[in-house]
Amino acid sequence: MSNQDIAHTRIQLMDEEAALEVASEVGVPKMLAKLSIFRSVLYQKKYSKALSDLLLCLLSGENLSHRLRELIIMRIGWTTGSVYEWAEHWRIAQFLFEVPPGDILAVRDWEGYSGFDEKDRAALKAVDDTVRFGAISQQVWEELAGLFDEVTLVELVGAIGTWHMVSFVLRTLDVPLDEGDTPWPPDGVGPQ
Repeated sequence: MSNQDIAHTRIQLMDEEAALEVASEVGVPKMLAKLSIFRSVLYQKKYSKALSDLLLCLLSGENLSHRLRELIIMRIGWTTGSVYEWAEHWRIAQFLFEVPPGDILAVRDWEGYSGFDEKDRAALKAVDDTVRFGAISQQVWEELAGLFDEVTLVELVGAIGTWHMVSFVLRTLDVPLDEGDTPWPPDGVGPQ
């Protein structure tokens, strides 16, 4: 991360050693403590622990597929203009959960992509409703309810709400990209 990136943050990143120490104290995993987002929020210990627990719970969810959850996150990152969320989950989606890059890029203009099935499309509509209106419309909810059971619906709503909140935190605190990340991978094109 360059000095210029650090100068644009609203909260000074905790240095990595201090972040690891605080994370150990409150029970935030080391792998998360090294990330810029946690180096920003670990100042508030209870919040950082709760955020860590929530993210890890949803990342290891048992009902919503990893692929669909990552498409949801990428759509939120795109529609809210969260470069950090997009860059971080670009790697996570591909390398941890093996989501094809074509599917990830398609969330930019998902309505014109033929590779999404009805579950994908309903979930992406739910993201767009949430970003646009703050909640999922009745029409989209009825589509979702016809495709997912109650447990999966709760997980889906939780994922949308959580990563929408994370996008807000990232953009408001102006959290810089992690070392080695580039803006708007793979082509540097962000939302207009």
